[in-house]
Amino acid sequence: MTKVMGAAMRRIQAGNALTAFGIGFTVPFLYIYVAQVRGLGSMAATSAFVAFALGALIALPFTGRVIDRRGPVPVVMGAAVAASAGALSLGLSTGVVPILLSSLALGAGQAVMQPALATMIVWCSTPATRTRSFAMQFFMQNLGLGIGGLIGGQIVDESRPGSFVLLFGIEAVMFLVLAGIIATVRMPHVPSIKGAMPKDPSRAGGSGWKGLLRHKAMVQLCVLGFVLFFACYGQFESGLAAFGTEAARISPSTLGFALAANTGAIVVAQFVVLRLVEKRRRSRVIALVGLIWTVAWVIAGFSGLGHGSAMMAAAAFITTYALFGIGEAMLSPTLAPLVADLAPEGSVGQYNSAFALVKQMALALGPLGVPLGAGIPMLYIGVFVLVSLGIAWLALRLGGQLSPVQDNPSLVSSRVVAQGRANGAKVSESVAA
Repeated sequence: MTKVMGAAMRRIQAGNALTAFGIGFTVPFLYIYVAQVRGLGSMAATSAFVAFALGALIALPFTGRVIDRRGPVPVVMGAAVAASAGALSLGLSTGVVPILLSSLALGAGQAVMQPALATMIVWCSTPATRTRSFAMQFFMQNLGLGIGGLIGGQIVDESRPGSFVLLFGIEAVMFLVLAGIIATVRMPHVPSIKGAMPKDPSRAGGSGWKGLLRHKAMVQLCVLGFVLFFACYGQFESGLAAFGTEAARISPSTLGFALAANTGAIVVAQFVVLRLVEKRRRSRVIALVGLIWTVAWVIAGFSGLGHGSAMMAAAAFITTYALFGIGEAMLSPTLAPLVADLAPEGSVGQYNSAFALVKQMALALGPLGVPLGAGIPMLYIGVFVLVSLGIAWLALRLGGQLSPVQDNPSLVSSRVVAQGRANGAKVSESVAA
């Protein structure tokens, strides 16, 4: 069983990395492609992003039940094929309507993959390895995105539409590669934490969406997740970027360095951070992330005060993105495994899909920060300092709803070791007798 799980996990992680590599080729250049290369203007480009998010919001509410009924493998394969078709069509489209329809398909396909792949990781891991498995997934995704964006930037040429067709074609191929890899995965039986994944759905309020909404701990986690994603990912390329360019007078190249610092911090810190957090209470780890992000927002505010040199402002802004990356590295082995451990047996797909939906909603609403970031910058910073402190408070409050094992899965392995030692001692006594 262990060998089967190990082989399956390696294939899942490899497919994940290759897909992230393909996405990295296109995401940074989508706006330029629609607005400038195809000559459709900023409104069409913005509409493409809206269609991308809309595809995710339409598909995710129905994804969880399909995963739990049919299994995650066919869902990943179907989503990968849909995303591949969307990516290829997007590269070949020249009009507004085909681009919007392609973005809709690509957004839906990518969104559906997230909970399905997360469910596969849950099924192919044990309580003892799940935290590390999700940390590895996050690491590989960021590494793939970073390398893809770097190479894509060398290929892309605004004067040659064919270079963008090549980028989207590579992305389409990577999705098909993912489908091929996942088709070879043998899924083992779902391991669960006794007492953390209740077999009786009534203990979590029932099955389906109604049951999930009655599950107080999961609802609190979804609220916390929404605030986390809105305050971090939702601001990266919208409100915080607007604040940097308008208030801090950050150049586009410096913004690029800041994004690179974020990815670099994740890649460098991921496994160092993992050793520090995997044996600690999840609720306190998330609360610490809130405090780290509070410091990040204060530093961002300093960059916009104009008291220092342009170099100091740039350094402060880059530091902000790096601190966000460290917080993300702490969340990756914490949030997704917690969702799995809260799910009743047979509802892991539903819970993963619900959490993915919360993330997409937060990302869709993220640009609401742009008017504040650009127009009233210090109020923008103050709001998100309070939001980050709110994250710490929500996390500690969530901790009161979790069982000891849900909050700290390392207790399971500690109990197993203790029981093993106790049983060994009994055997030794009986042999001596």
